[in-house]
Amino acid sequence: MLGWSVNAIKAAQKFDRRYIVVAPDWAADFCEANNIPYIPWDFARLDDTSIKIAQRLKDEGVDVAIPLFEETVEWSGAINSVLMDQPRMYGQSVLFRDKALMKRRAQLGGIRVGIFEEAHEKDDIIRFMKRVNQTLLKLDGDADDPIHVKAFDKAGCLGHRMIRDIEDIDKIPLEEYPLLMESHLDGWEFAVEAWIHDGEIKFLNISEYVTLGYSVFVPATKELESWREAITKQIEKLIKTFDIKFGQIHPEYFVTSDGEMYFGEVAYRPPGFKAFELIERAYGFNAYQASILVFDPKSTKEEVDAFFPRAVEDAKGYAGCFGVYPRRRVVSKLEMPKETTEHPYFDNHELIEPAQETVPDRSAFGTHWGLVFFFGDDPIKLRDLLKAQEELDFYV
Repeated sequence: MLGWSVNAIKAAQKFDRRYIVVAPDWAADFCEANNIPYIPWDFARLDDTSIKIAQRLKDEGVDVAIPLFEETVEWSGAINSVLMDQPRMYGQSVLFRDKALMKRRAQLGGIRVGIFEEAHEKDDIIRFMKRVNQTLLKLDGDADDPIHVKAFDKAGCLGHRMIRDIEDIDKIPLEEYPLLMESHLDGWEFAVEAWIHDGEIKFLNISEYVTLGYSVFVPATKELESWREAITKQIEKLIKTFDIKFGQIHPEYFVTSDGEMYFGEVAYRPPGFKAFELIERAYGFNAYQASILVFDPKSTKEEVDAFFPRAVEDAKGYAGCFGVYPRRRVVSKLEMPKETTEHPYFDNHELIEPAQETVPDRSAFGTHWGLVFFFGDDPIKLRDLLKAQEELDFYV
């Protein structure tokens, strides 16, 4: 397992596969104290010695490298290309990391995507924004359609900004270039978690966003689940286009008002916002163990099929979480709102006391300060509850 996740390690310890953790030096003491098999490695260092980690893992008898974070996806592709003697696996991992290459590959496969280009400087964004709005036949005085800029190779909302005017472009630091620019799609955005074995979908979860970057829950409402057949066909097209034989993917899509489905992006690793933990809360199976199972080239079809429950039907309830951002510029303590903790759907939270009093500006989507978890039997009630959290102060 490449990267560091205590929940993934706990899942591996309780599963019937031998494992080893490849993580940075700072994990050494914890691994030694808890008897966790471990190899130190600096993922930020890219040089001619990188082949050593692949060779060492091969000598240790490792069958497959599983990425736990976005930053280890390319590493897993490079290592697996050595372990399995399949050189194309590294190139495939690059496609999962470079959002521009990813979208071009999707286009080649006949998958719908919005307009996109790369930006190397401020003027590129200005030109792109003007071209997009010219294409939309905007007249003088009409409000411009926004565009989105994203980091090429970062996970989720990191580096993601919505640009509405030139002033927004001025706020982008030079070190964030180059960037991917995308047209804005008005529609229903959602995510999918799919486990694939031998090129076939073995389990497909639809995660419903309440507010992007703030809240999500699983399974989805009946309204979104009504799209399951169409979504499944899109995932099958994605599997074929990206030549995915095994593993777990996390794509995002938009459904527009006219019923068209647009591909956003796809990740080849566990999703953020503790989606694996939400899936386990809703269904009872461990999503990290599921990933170990489908990644393992020695897993049989029978044991994979026996592992997964039926989507939606076998869910015990609906699990959701809310990412907390302080709403005040200066905070001194954590104070959980009664509206949250006294609600029957409240499960638990992982918020801690603030380490600093001044809250940094969120010029992009930013990183939440912690998650609050909920579980209940009514998806509409849960969706409304998650939305209501946006108006509450957790840090005062």
